[in-house]
Amino acid sequence: MEEPVLLNQTTVVTYFRLRGLSINQNVQMAAFAMFLVFYVLTLIGNILIVITIIYNHHLHTPMYFFLSNLSCIDVCHPTVTVPKMLMDTWSEEKLISFDACVTQMFFLHLFACTEIFLLTVMAYDRYVAICKPLQYMTVMNWKVCVLLAVALWTGGTIHSIALTSLTIKLPYCDPDEIDNFFCDVPQVVRLACTDTHIIEILIISNSGLISVVCFVVLVVSYAVILVSLRQQISEGRRKALSTCAAHLTVVTLFLGHCIFIYSRPSTSLPEDKVVSVFFTAVTPLLNPIIYSLRNEDMKNALNKLMGRVEERGKNENV
Repeated sequence: MEEPVLLNQTTVVTYFRLRGLSINQNVQMAAFAMFLVFYVLTLIGNILIVITIIYNHHLHTPMYFFLSNLSCIDVCHPTVTVPKMLMDTWSEEKLISFDACVTQMFFLHLFACTEIFLLTVMAYDRYVAICKPLQYMTVMNWKVCVLLAVALWTGGTIHSIALTSLTIKLPYCDPDEIDNFFCDVPQVVRLACTDTHIIEILIISNSGLISVVCFVVLVVSYAVILVSLRQQISEGRRKALSTCAAHLTVVTLFLGHCIFIYSRPSTSLPEDKVVSVFFTAVTPLLNPIIYSLRNEDMKNALNKLMGRVEERGKNENV
């Protein structure tokens, strides 16, 4: 059988090798089981949220419109990396073609950046709802919501194209191994056999700056909301505090990874893989738990949906 060519003298790359999470077979099997369970639960949880929001007219509000967008992203985001990682567990040579690597980086940054913008928009939505409740439906009307959704997806696409294009024309040489279980821009750029100092600055000024600025905006927004809540009645305050705490937890988990990875030069640290696991597998699973299972309206809507499914099943059996 002909061996796959990894790279040649003209620096045209055809494949990269992924090192994966570990070379220990037992660790790989444990990782396979963990990722498989997390991935299946992520798909079930987020798809269930989208279906519930679609079928329950009481949830046709701006907050749940943006939450359904978040759930769609949380279905797509792990799908970019986790299935490939699961297949690689059973392969001795964890190869990924250059085209597949570029595709993976594009969609990874598309969904990640779109989620950052979405979390920022969701914080603005909560700010208007809590601090300016009488103007809420005027400010956050459906036209504004749709325009914001289009803008954040467009922004994510532009960001991803700009970042991914930095890696396409670079010349690559040995080593050809990516020290992770998926392709990401900083790790791929590190393999280039040319000076990448300017490209690293561009990565930091692009991804790093977006992450830091959005994180600061989000923290300030929730600080303003918390100050405003001091003047509200206890019941409304408790519900709003619960919502804000949930949002802030997701923001910290997700943006913490982005700041850690993209706000520093392309140097490999032992913590990178652990942070990447949270970024690709854990956070998309936590989002439906944090945002929805702690939300009374969502829990009631889920119960109604389950009741409707059970009733339809009984009628079909009669």
